[in-house]
Amino acid sequence: MTGSPLRIIVVDDHTVMRAGVVALLASETGIEIVGEAGDGRAALGLVEHHEPDVALVDLRMPVLDGVATTTEIVTRFPRTRVLILTTYDTDAEIERAVEAGAIGYLLKDTTRAQLADAIHAAARGETVLAPRVAERLVARMRQPAQIPLTAREADVLNAVADGLTNAEIGRRLVIAEATVKTHLLRLFAKLDVNDRTRAVVVAMERGLLRRPSGTEGA
Repeated sequence: MTGSPLRIIVVDDHTVMRAGVVALLASETGIEIVGEAGDGRAALGLVEHHEPDVALVDLRMPVLDGVATTTEIVTRFPRTRVLILTTYDTDAEIERAVEAGAIGYLLKDTTRAQLADAIHAAARGETVLAPRVAERLVARMRQPAQIPLTAREADVLNAVADGLTNAEIGRRLVIAEATVKTHLLRLFAKLDVNDRTRAVVVAMERGLLRRPSGTEGA
């Protein structure tokens, strides 16, 4: 490669993971790491100071998470491309990052060569997706349009996510248990699932539920 090396920053709240990414890229020609940050707020300071070509950003971070950080960078520093590097590959996470303006979405099992190639592609303005992420997006696009949930179905779904039985859901929503069962059957059909557990998982992937407390990962 000719010309100046690409200037990048690495943003990840896990010190060991961040150090691993830095070490992985240290010997790559054409790439210069100009800063590291452990949270989104610190990352914004680095972008403002160094004006990097690419920011490698994790999703789950304290102070300011990856999506909020991406939004800020894209809005305030449009010359810097944001490349998400994370362990999460659910539809909801991918969509949030893409909607925030990330140019790419990679998983942390990416090889050094793949990561380096992705950084160069991102700097050129090319969209970069991990193979598993691309497969999920293609599969999602091929699915028929989602049938929206009614307000009552959403209430039932949230109650199921809270671990309530049909009887308990009926008492919470002041409806008959038989009505709860009817709503569940309709939910299963709309989500294309066969049981309550799978309904919650699919709903979370599609962003139809807030993540239950206690499940936030680092």
